Amino acid sequence: MDTKIGALEVVTTPNGNLGCPTKINGGASCVQSSTLPFNSAEATLGRHLARRLVQIGVSDVFSVPGDFNLTLLDHLIAEPGLNLVGCCNELNAGYAADGYARARGVGACVVTFTVGGLSVLNAIAGAYSENLPVICIVGGPNSNDYGTNRVLHHTIGLPDFSQELRCFQTVTCFQSVVNNLEDAHELIDTAIATALKESKPVYISVSCNLPALPHPTFSQDPVPFSLAPKLSNKMGLEAAVEAAAEFLNKAVKPVMVGGPKLRVARACQAFVELADASGYALAVMPSGKGLVPENHPHFIGTYWGAVSTAFCAEIVESADAYVFAGPIFNDYSSVGYSLLLKKEKALIVQPDRVVIGNGPTFGCIYMKDFLQALAKRVNKNTTAYENYHRIFVPEGHPLKCVPKEPLRVNVLFEHIQKMLSSETAVIAETGDSWFNCQKLKLPQGCGYEFQMQYGSIGWSVGATLGYAQGATDKRVIACIGDGSFQVTVQDVSTMLRCGQNTVIFLINNGGYTIEVEIHDGPYNVIKNWNYTGLVDAIHNGEGKCWTTKVLCEEDLIEAVETAEGDKKDCLCFIEVMVHKDDTSKELLEWGSRVSAANSRPPNPQ
Repeated sequence: MDTKIGALEVVTTPNGNLGCPTKINGGASCVQSSTLPFNSAEATLGRHLARRLVQIGVSDVFSVPGDFNLTLLDHLIAEPGLNLVGCCNELNAGYAADGYARARGVGACVVTFTVGGLSVLNAIAGAYSENLPVICIVGGPNSNDYGTNRVLHHTIGLPDFSQELRCFQTVTCFQSVVNNLEDAHELIDTAIATALKESKPVYISVSCNLPALPHPTFSQDPVPFSLAPKLSNKMGLEAAVEAAAEFLNKAVKPVMVGGPKLRVARACQAFVELADASGYALAVMPSGKGLVPENHPHFIGTYWGAVSTAFCAEIVESADAYVFAGPIFNDYSSVGYSLLLKKEKALIVQPDRVVIGNGPTFGCIYMKDFLQALAKRVNKNTTAYENYHRIFVPEGHPLKCVPKEPLRVNVLFEHIQKMLSSETAVIAETGDSWFNCQKLKLPQGCGYEFQMQYGSIGWSVGATLGYAQGATDKRVIACIGDGSFQVTVQDVSTMLRCGQNTVIFLINNGGYTIEVEIHDGPYNVIKNWNYTGLVDAIHNGEGKCWTTKVLCEEDLIEAVETAEGDKKDCLCFIEVMVHKDDTSKELLEWGSRVSAANSRPPNPQ
């Protein structure tokens, strides 16, 4: 079946999250060809690259200008359907492309040579770890300078221009250095196709003197851009399903757990189909939150070992078989390697591989195909969910605040919960917001994103900018700690320039709280800022912005009412003052276990 990537059709997950784009690996895919008449003056490299971005579904490109990319930026601006979003720094441009890829299925950023490339590198590494297709475009040196002994500016002072390329080789799945027109078409298209197929970032360097030059390969009506389908090995698929069905059907109380790679496998709906057919209790790993509908009748919460939502870990870890679809088991997701799971009970389904207990392994099996086929073979078994239903006790509510009592974090998130709907999306910054946002119950259609594998503080500011730009049908609610905010605050100004109406809860507790719970020290205390004053200064009377400072629940109620009422079309910045030791109980438990894992002594030699 042909699937157009034209406007990159995005399949919403059952809870409406824009997490699993159309199947690029389930059938041949092609982009729509341009309908404009051929004009050799417009058949340039820059115009070709811009056209390709539009064709794969990118309508916003995040950029920072530099002398090596200025001509290229001219051609991106000239492309109908492509909006250039100027960012304050390259790191945030990369984070924005990351957030945009989460909303749209693919993102792009443009920076300048080396000084821009090495600045954006951290964000691209994060996108790589999170399996996000981001097209990172760099304006490179003049093509005549390659192969010479010249020393250029924006370099480390050596005539070797490969430093930037070598850095990107470890955090991208394909690299193209375009310094002549003859193979530019092939290099650009191969890079973009690889990003979409592998769901990883790619690097494209374009010499600064080439974007304005025409070439016969850059026709105005290009050959349709296509991706070959990925197909499961039919015999292997049948064998894997047979073995998996036998493994699960003999279990007494099997469960299912969704992981973050459901997104890259584009298998969110197939996972739900298996849940519907099997009747198994259904949970998610923390980094899979938002990819599985939390209104599913058998949903039991987040499985995160000792810091799971109530009663979830007991059901998962006591099961005699568990299906993990797209998991990532690292020190953070395993709470310092403390999960009480047994390999012989696990059926691990990765995007292209199935492992059953200690037994057979099947390669060249794609997750979506496997889950759909397995759904037709498993027996209905609701035992685990019935056990959960029997032991479940509804969560209590935070203690009621006395008038003007200093605001507590659990009270804050009780009110954030009430703000959620199908028209909102939550962005959770690295820190205690990980744990507090994990406890939010997402209504159908509510988006949810955080960066668990890479965990780069400050990610959420740029990601919020990009996600809001890509998901214009949702109002983003960002929960950001003061320490993280200090890293990337500048691009609040870009949110204002773009007219975004995001709600930012700045949680001011005076430092790096997540680090405090892992290992405390004076370095975790930061200089306090007047955050509302800072955002007011960034606003500077241009754009729609409203700020307030919250000290107690009465202030919070008033602030939320204003943000959802008179200021619903504004960027709303709500600074929340909380005690430095006011953290979730989950962070206290998680921090102590991660600390223990970090402080293990060396093995005996």
